[in-house]
Amino acid sequence: MDNLKKKRANLKRRQRRVRGKISGTPERPRLRVTRSNAQIYAQVIDDTVGRTLVSASSLDKEFKEQGKRGSNIEGAELVGKLVGQRAIEAGITEIVFDRGGHIYHGRVQALADGARSAGLKF
Repeated sequence: MDNLKKKRANLKRRQRRVRGKISGTPERPRLRVTRSNAQIYAQVIDDTVGRTLVSASSLDKEFKEQGKRGSNIEGAELVGKLVGQRAIEAGITEIVFDRGGHIYHGRVQALADGARSAGLKF
């Protein structure tokens, strides 16, 4: 197995392990973080009905107006603030954090800190 396939398989295994332990409910939906080398995405999901309630990404118009990039910590923090503000507007105050199989470090941690600074509790 080449290195890229092995890396993706390991990520999928970690994602399954994390998702086996947490689930989003209507009272505490799940904040899912997905990142690539160039972008970062966040979704607030209610798993009981399988619906995305709120989302934000580094591809959003509001994000691009700030002149930031999704591939660095400052951009990830701004995406966290955006998703936090949108969740508060939708009436969501408490969430469960799903790091998506990634280490809680760098951009993932910055997104979480941005969401906390916007008022989300987790």
